[in-house]
Amino acid sequence: MKLSGIKYLTDQGVENIWKNKMMAFATFCVLLISLLLVGMSSLFYLNMNSMIAGLNDQNEITVIMKLGTTEDDNKSAEESIKNIENVKTIIFKSKEQALKETMQSIPSADKVLSSSSTYVEGDASFMPDTFIVTVKNTELIDDTSAQIMQIGTVQETQSSPQVAEFLRELRHVVTLIAGTIIIALSIVSMIMISNTTKASVFARREEIQIMKYVGATNTFIRTPFFVEGLVTGVFAGIGSFFITWLIYSSAYDILVNKQILMQAVGVNNLIPFANIRFVVLAAYLCVGALVGALGSVLSTRRHINV
Repeated sequence: MKLSGIKYLTDQGVENIWKNKMMAFATFCVLLISLLLVGMSSLFYLNMNSMIAGLNDQNEITVIMKLGTTEDDNKSAEESIKNIENVKTIIFKSKEQALKETMQSIPSADKVLSSSSTYVEGDASFMPDTFIVTVKNTELIDDTSAQIMQIGTVQETQSSPQVAEFLRELRHVVTLIAGTIIIALSIVSMIMISNTTKASVFARREEIQIMKYVGATNTFIRTPFFVEGLVTGVFAGIGSFFITWLIYSSAYDILVNKQILMQAVGVNNLIPFANIRFVVLAAYLCVGALVGALGSVLSTRRHINV
C-alpha cells in the first residue's frame, strides 16, 4: 500500500471517531475504567509487597554484650559478627546512648533510676553495650542468633523469628489474593472492552458490507478501525494515567503525614509516584493502544466475512 493510501486510511480512522462520537466515547470510558481497575490493583499490590519487605528488613537481632566489656572487646565482637554470612548490617549502641534513649522515652525513668542505690547520675556502667544486627535472610535468623551467641563476650541475643515467619506467610497470601484479583479484573475488563467494540462495529455493519461488496480489501476496511481503536486507547491511557496520578499522590500524602501510626506498618516503604510515573504512563499507553486497536480489528471479522 502506498504512503498516500496509508495517510488516507489513517485520516478516515481519526475522522470516524468524530462521526461516531457516542460509540467512541463509550469505548473510551470502558477502556479508561478497565485500565484504572487493573492499574490501581497492580500498584496496590506493588506497595503492599514493598511495605511487607520493609517490615521484613526491620526484623532485627539485638545483641546484648556482657557487663564490663571493653572497647577492644566490642570491636572484636563486631568483627566476628560481620564475618557471619547472613549478617547484612550491624550498628553499635553504647551503654551511654542506651541510657540517654531510656531517659527520653520513659518519663518516669529519672525518678526510678534516682531511687536506685546502684545509679549515679551520668554513670551508665550498669547498662550493657548492644549491637543492632539486620540479616539478609530472615529464614536463617535462628541460626544467625546461635552463631552470635558463640562469641564469648555476648550475654544474650533477642529476636522475633515468629515475626519473620508471619511476614513470609503474609507476603504469600497478599501475592495470591492480589494476583487473583488482577487476573479477574483483567478478564472482566477484556469482556467489557470486547462487547463495547463489537457494539461500535455492529452499528456500522452496513457500511462495512457495502465496502466489501464494491471490492474493498480486508486491510482497507480494517485499517480505519485499527486507527480508531488505537487513538481511543491512547487517550484512555492518558486519562487513566492522570487519574491514577491524582488518586495515588493524594493517598500517598495522607499516609506519609500519619508518620507515628504508619511507620509501624512500613509506610516508609511506599513507592513515591515520581519513581514509577514513566513506567505507569508507558504501561497505560501500550496496553490501552494495543487493546483498543486489536479489539476494533477483531470485531470487524464477522462483518467482513460476507
